[in-house]
Amino acid sequence: MSQLDHKSQAWSALFSEPMSDLVKRYTSSVGFDKRLWQADIRGSLAHAGMLAAQGIISKQDHADIQRGMAQITQDIESGHFEWKLDLEDVHLNIEARLTQLVGDAGKRLHTGRSRNDQVATDVRLWLRDEIDAIATLLAELQKAMLDLAAKNVDVVMPGFTHLQVAQPVSFAHHMLAYVEMFGRDRERMADVRKRVNRLPLGAAALAGTSYPLDRQAVANALGMEGLCENSLDAVSDRDFAIEFTAAATLAMVHISRLSEELILWMSQNFGFIRIADRFTTGSSIMPQKKNPDVPELARGKTGRVVGHLMGLVTLMKGQPLAYNKDNQEDKEPLFDTVDTLKDTLRIFAEMMAGITVNPQPMEAAARKGYATATDLADYLVKKGLPFRDAHEIVAHAVKEAQGKGVDLSELPLETLKGFHALIENDVYDVLSLQGSMNARMVVGGTAVERVREQIARLRG
Repeated sequence: MSQLDHKSQAWSALFSEPMSDLVKRYTSSVGFDKRLWQADIRGSLAHAGMLAAQGIISKQDHADIQRGMAQITQDIESGHFEWKLDLEDVHLNIEARLTQLVGDAGKRLHTGRSRNDQVATDVRLWLRDEIDAIATLLAELQKAMLDLAAKNVDVVMPGFTHLQVAQPVSFAHHMLAYVEMFGRDRERMADVRKRVNRLPLGAAALAGTSYPLDRQAVANALGMEGLCENSLDAVSDRDFAIEFTAAATLAMVHISRLSEELILWMSQNFGFIRIADRFTTGSSIMPQKKNPDVPELARGKTGRVVGHLMGLVTLMKGQPLAYNKDNQEDKEPLFDTVDTLKDTLRIFAEMMAGITVNPQPMEAAARKGYATATDLADYLVKKGLPFRDAHEIVAHAVKEAQGKGVDLSELPLETLKGFHALIENDVYDVLSLQGSMNARMVVGGTAVERVREQIARLRG
């Protein structure tokens, strides 16, 4: 590297020898952080506007910076921008090109700021936009599931606890449980966004700056809701990245739970649903196979996002104040978390919209598991029997039905009366799957009327 090239690095004047190629490759981040270029330019333009308004740079410098950034934007968008490993990161690449284009005005842009507060600002701006996109994708997935639910309100399926048949529920009610989960994910993203959307710029390297910056004006220009109030915390905080990744992890956990059920339900042993062929694959040797690759892969990618969360927490746990080079390692897990979650939500919204429900196997499975046993116990309680006594009586009735290989509703009235005299002919109303389901009229219950109300509320 020539002396001139050596001096071209922003920090190099103090050093007597150039950085080794190995260290250069090891420490460079431009290969992945160049995706921050739009946020970097946006933050720089807001900073330049403030510097001009405060009289720190001239109006001509400001105009030159705006002109140069417009050219850089055009070059990047057209694919003609040359990203240089020697310049380490997205910030120095853009600044160096700006200086080539507009001269000293480009050098003056960095007045009153450091790469420490610059990168923290860039990541926050970028992540804020990604959170908005994720919130939209979550809403689209909710809508797809609401549409699927609305078509299948009357379909009865077994509700499970311990993966054992428990009580009959509406298939729509089951889908609405996930709609609620993804609703909480949207709430979490909105809450995280508030803490992401705060401005570090103006903290400089760690102690603030002696220039008369108007930080609030920059925050206003960037649409940020507040300032990072402590300069040390402003440049070293990555709580917002960890918090986002935690929220993303929960969203992926919900996707993974849904995936597990879709995989089970699609198997021949269940046969509850059919996933559209475009979301499945075949076997290389077994021609009868149709594999639920999308849900399986989403279940696997959940572990990837959980790993990123653990990585970010571990990254920060031992760092003293303020900025440390360790923080360069925050971007790849954060970027991959965003990409994984967005891709997964997008494909799941399409896949859920194409699911076909098979009511007959669901109803047969509910009957096989004596899903109305609790209803028989409730029936006896309403006739005046203590619940614990009713519970024991129904256990004997279930044992009888199991021995005969029939459902409770198929036992003759004389047999049922043999378990307790309070049982009358009206017992068959509560022993039907639909009767059991529609008896759950409590708010949040699985009765068809309540489910339709929930769908209307969620659509609203």
